[in-house]
Formats: sequence, structure tokens, C-alpha cells
Amino acid sequence: MNLTLYRGRPEDESRRLSKEIRVYDLLDRLGIPYDRVDHEPAMNMEVCRAIDEALQATICKNLFLCNRQKTRFYLLMIPDDKVFKTKELSAQIGSSRLSFADVEYMEKYLDITPGSVSVMGLMNDTEHHVRLLVDEDVLQGEYVGCHPCINTSSIRLRTKDVFEVFVPYTWHDYTVVRLKGDET
Repeated sequence: MNLTLYRGRPEDESRRLSKEIRVYDLLDRLGIPYDRVDHEPAMNMEVCRAIDEALQATICKNLFLCNRQKTRFYLLMIPDDKVFKTKELSAQIGSSRLSFADVEYMEKYLDITPGSVSVMGLMNDTEHHVRLLVDEDVLQGEYVGCHPCINTSSIRLRTKDVFEVFVPYTWHDYTVVRLKGDET
């Protein structure tokens, strides 16, 4: 698989979805530089590893979660090599019985579909239904890799730009969590 790293937005946007273009528009407007890799949907770990290698960034698992009553929604960013344990996270945020949120809420609040969940979706959550949770290890890397609300591209941004410029622009706060990330 040939993955080319491009600086900034695609030259030809004619076959791109509007939600992807809106991400590039906002990043450009905020003056946030980014690199981009176009690829097939990452449906297996081999493709994911190739994308990780091309981006040279902390690639995150982005999990869209909710409480049992489906009244509180969370976007969790953890390094792709960590294991998510519901009990471990629930205790830190004071919400019991977390589970994966239904696709309808993902689309309604973040305008994204399964496989393309990303911190960039917060730009679409104008009523602030989603609380951002970030594993402390994500904040340690120089770069973060994520999807621009579509799973056929991945972008690399400075971690500092994501959490000091992009997230505040969306009027979201974030909560730092500590997940062990191992199998035990």
C-alpha cells in the first residue's frame, strides 16, 4: 500500500464529502497546520499500522460512549495500543454503566459514522451534548492522528493545536483520564 503524506487539504475536493471539507476549512481558518494521508477504510490492523507509520503520530482509538440512560455522551481518545475497560473509566468520571452509544447519536451529535469517530466531530456538536475524555498518554505526544470526519483520510496535527486551539474553539472542555491500558 502506497501512503503519501500531503501537506494540508486535497487539491481536488470534487469527490470529497462536505463534512470532510468543513474540517479542512475550519483548520485552515484557525491557522492549524496539518498533514494528510488518503487511504482505503482501515478495516484491519495491517492498514492501521501502515497509516500510523505514514503519519508518525499518536494514533488514537476514538470511542463514542454513553451512560445507561442514554442521557450523557462521551468521546474517549486513547492511544491505539491501550485496552479500554468500562469499569476503570466509569470510576474516574462518575458515570456508571458506560457502553458504546448507538449510531444514531453519533450521527446526530457529531455528524460522523462508525469507523470515522474523531475529535474533529466536536465541531458539529454545537449544543455540547458530548463530553471529551482524553487519556493522559495522548497529551504526551507531539502529534495526534485522527480522521477528518471520514474514514478514507487521516490527518496529523500538533497535539498542542488540537487541545489549545481546536477544542476551545468548539467550546468544549476535556477531562484527562488515566487508563492502564493492559489486559490485566
